[in-house]
Amino acid sequence: MHDLVLRGGTVHDGLGIAARTADVAIAGDRIVAVGREVGAAHRVIDVAGLMVAPGFIDPHAHSDLVPLMPDPQPFKLLQGVTTEIVGNCGLSFAPLTHRALPDARSLLRDLAGGVELRVRTFGDYLDAVEAAGPTNHVAALVGHGMLRMSVAGMEPRLPAGGLAEMSRLADEAFAAGAVGLSSGLIYTPGAYADTDELVALAQVAHGWDRIYSTHIRDEGEGLTTALEEAIEIASRAQVRLQVSHCKAAGRASHGNSRMVLDMLRAARIAGVDVRGDQYPYLAGSTTLASLLPAEAHVGGASALRERLRDPLARKRLRERAEDPATSVGVGLWRSAPPSGVLIISHADADLVGRTLDQLASDRDPWDVMCGIVAADPGALMVITLMSEADVRTIMVDPLIAIGSDSGIPSGLGHPRTWGTFPRFLGTYVRDLGMVPWPEAVRKMTSATARQFGLTGRGWLGRGAIADIAVFDQETVGHAGTYHENPAAPPTGIPYVILAGHVVVDDSAFCGERWGRVLRAGHASHY
Repeated sequence: MHDLVLRGGTVHDGLGIAARTADVAIAGDRIVAVGREVGAAHRVIDVAGLMVAPGFIDPHAHSDLVPLMPDPQPFKLLQGVTTEIVGNCGLSFAPLTHRALPDARSLLRDLAGGVELRVRTFGDYLDAVEAAGPTNHVAALVGHGMLRMSVAGMEPRLPAGGLAEMSRLADEAFAAGAVGLSSGLIYTPGAYADTDELVALAQVAHGWDRIYSTHIRDEGEGLTTALEEAIEIASRAQVRLQVSHCKAAGRASHGNSRMVLDMLRAARIAGVDVRGDQYPYLAGSTTLASLLPAEAHVGGASALRERLRDPLARKRLRERAEDPATSVGVGLWRSAPPSGVLIISHADADLVGRTLDQLASDRDPWDVMCGIVAADPGALMVITLMSEADVRTIMVDPLIAIGSDSGIPSGLGHPRTWGTFPRFLGTYVRDLGMVPWPEAVRKMTSATARQFGLTGRGWLGRGAIADIAVFDQETVGHAGTYHENPAAPPTGIPYVILAGHVVVDDSAFCGERWGRVLRAGHASHY
C-alpha cells in the first residue's frame, strides 16, 4: 500500500511535455507510480481539476540564515517552492573568518534576519542548517564576495597569497557540498576583483563540476561589457554559467532585453553552457548603499560612514556616480529617480515605507541618501529599474528560469519574497498568456534542477524525489504590493509535498520542518 496518492490531477512532468490526467503514487520520499489505477494508499487526496507539478525550485534566494531563525518559515512552501538555492550574489554567510566578521555584521545585518553571525567554515554552515532543520530543501553556493572578505576584508587589493587562500577556502566549500560559486560584482568587496581573479576561482569550481552563478558587474549602461565578462569567465574556466536575475536595468538600458538574449544564445553556440533566471517584477531590492560608487566602501563600514559625513567626500562620490563617461563601479544612483527608491529596512523605523523623494522633500536627495546610509550601512531598498516590455521579452525565452531573489521573510520587504512563483503563474501565464502551462512549469522546475545538478528533482515521474506542488490554474496568484502588504499570502496552491510529507494541506502550513540540506557530491543528502 502506498503512503499517499494524488488522484485525478492534471500532471505536468516538468520537462515541458503536454500534461495528462493521472494519479501520482508516493511511498517514502519517492514517486513510485504515475498513471491510472495506481493502487491503494493510506491517504488519498482528490486533486481533480488541479495541476500537479514537480516542486518548484528557486535558483536565486537570499534565505541563507532563515533555517536558523527560531520558528519555521513556510513562505516558500506556500508558493509551491520545495528547494531554494542560497548563497547568491557572492553573499554567502560562509566561510566567515575573523577578518570578515566585523564588516559582515554591519553590512549584512538585514539579510541575517536576526541570526547572530559567527566565524564558521562552509561545512559548519551546512551542518548548522541541517541541525536546525530547514522548512524547505536548501542547496548553497559559496560566495566570491565572502571569500574575498574573509581574506582581505573590504580592501580593494588582495594581500600576498590572498588568491591562493580564497581558492583553498572555495575548494573546502565544494568538498563540503557547495553546489557552485556565486559572484555579485556590483557589491563590494566583489566589485574590486578583476576578471582573472574570478577565472581562477571558477577553475576551482570546474574541478568539482560546479556551476558559476553571477550577478554581473553592470545590468544597466555597461550591460554588454558585463555579460561579455561573465561569458569569458565561464569559457576560460569551462564551467556552466547562470546569469542571475536577467534584466535591462535603469532608464538608459531599457530596450536592451533582446540583446541580452542574443548574447546568451551566441555564447551557447560558442560552447558555453549558459542559462539565466528572472523575477516577474519591475523593481528589484538590494542594499541602499548600492546607490553609491564602489570606492565609497573601501575600508569597510566605519570608513564608509566617515566618507558620507564629509561634504567634500560626498561631492566627489556624486561626481563619480553621475559621470556620463563611465558606468562600471558607479553604483545605481542614476538608474532610478528618487521617487523610485523605497526604504524597506533601516535602523530608524520612521524611514521605512517612504521613498527617497518623500524623505528629501525640499532637500538634496543625494545628501539625504548619504545621511541615511551613514546611519545604517546595511539598510535595504526596493528600486524600480525595469520596463514591462523588457520583463516580458526575457520571460518567454526558453533559456530563462524563474527565480525570486527573495530576502528575509520579515518587515516590509519586496513582494517577490512571498509571491514570485504564484505571481508568475497567475499574472503572466494565466492572465497574459506569456508562455504555455507546460513551459511555465519547466521554467520553475527542470530548467533549474539540470543547471545546478539537483539529481532526482525538477521532474515528476517514477523514481523522482516526491517534491510536488499542486495548484489551481484559475485562482493561483499573489496580491502583495511594494508599499502595502507585500507578505500577503499566495492563493491557489492547496497542497505541497516535500520528500513524501504533506507540508501544505488545504493551503495551510502543517508546521513541521521536513527540508533537507542538499550537498553536491554527497549522494546520501540528495
